Amino acid sequence: MQTGEMTAADRQIEQRWEQLRSWGPYGLLGVSVVLAVATSELMDDPTERYVAGALVAAAIALQLWWHGTRPRRTDCGRAPSRTGTVYYIVRWVIAFVLTWINPFFAFYAATGYMDADELVPGRWRRLGLFASAVTVAGAQSSGLPPTGPVHWIVFAALLAANSGLQMVVAHLTEQEEQRAHERTETIAELERANTALQQALDENAALHTQLLVQAREAGVADERRRLAAEIHDTIAQGLTGIIAQLQVVTNTPEPDRARTHVAAAMALARDSLGEARRSVHNLAPVALENDGLPEALKNTVAEWSERTGIRAEFTVTGTAEQLHDEVSATLLRIAQEALSNAARHAHATRVGVTLTFLGDDVILDIRDDGRGFDPLTVPERTHTGGFGLDGMRARAERIAGSFTVESEPGQGTALSARVPLVRHDR
Repeated sequence: MQTGEMTAADRQIEQRWEQLRSWGPYGLLGVSVVLAVATSELMDDPTERYVAGALVAAAIALQLWWHGTRPRRTDCGRAPSRTGTVYYIVRWVIAFVLTWINPFFAFYAATGYMDADELVPGRWRRLGLFASAVTVAGAQSSGLPPTGPVHWIVFAALLAANSGLQMVVAHLTEQEEQRAHERTETIAELERANTALQQALDENAALHTQLLVQAREAGVADERRRLAAEIHDTIAQGLTGIIAQLQVVTNTPEPDRARTHVAAAMALARDSLGEARRSVHNLAPVALENDGLPEALKNTVAEWSERTGIRAEFTVTGTAEQLHDEVSATLLRIAQEALSNAARHAHATRVGVTLTFLGDDVILDIRDDGRGFDPLTVPERTHTGGFGLDGMRARAERIAGSFTVESEPGQGTALSARVPLVRHDR
């Protein structure tokens, strides 16, 4: 059931009230006719009988007309209309005259108590109820008009009792209508707020998708710059060294010196080959092709530890989830660069890598016990190999994350990347 809809019980009650308002006047008119016929001696003048018969026929015709022309009821009720007010007045006039002729027609006059809230608008509703109370009180006090002081006193007392009771009921009904109106407005406002919230969520999802696309495009550009920097800082410099060694070989007639420079050139070539392989390996996160981020990080840490001989441990905390490809690739890149820096610059003996799934965030921590540095004073390129902290920070911030560094000389280094937990597209 949606918010604002009527419950099944409410609908059933409304249907019963609707049936009472539709068929109640017929029933009360029928009861009045039966009792009037049974007490026909109260109508001694044949003219009164003819008038009563004509008015009963008029009342039936009026009910049939109203039954076919009244507006349809909605969940918010049926608002009073000018046509409904005219119908109420004409019906009251017929009931008043019939009750004047025979007090038992007061049953039909009591119909005004049932539907004044739907037929008569605003402050006129209480006047309509008072008019119906006049007719009923007159019947209860032995008929209209009152014929003596006692009769008038009884009529006044009954009128006060009837009208007072109806005014209390009308007041309570108006309060309930006001509360129902306020509830309807509150529900409508909530529905509008929910619609606006859903639109905002849809827009946010679209913006997030756009952000990931932009992050992927920016990542490609960053990878090109990083690879160019690595080629310049490692492979290009190695090739320059190899050329220099070979030039010495070509220009020296001494075999021993030539062999020394050839050996140096071969060592530089092996180092350059290793750097080229490392750059190619880091070019695309192949570790994520078949595994999720936790397994890929575990394998990366294990391979790095075996290659460098540095003790490394990997830990996962929290409930692991399948992350979006861009988030996984970003964190894996940061981990690879941090491990590379730890091997090349930190002179660490132990490294710890922790992946934490924390509610709406994923946190990657890399700690080492190396020589450390002062992040405020050490030039970026002297301890990052051309990509470094700025590049890792840019990766994290590109997917709405953050990157922090804690390090002191001789106290090791702790890096932490915190990014939103974006689940894998399904």
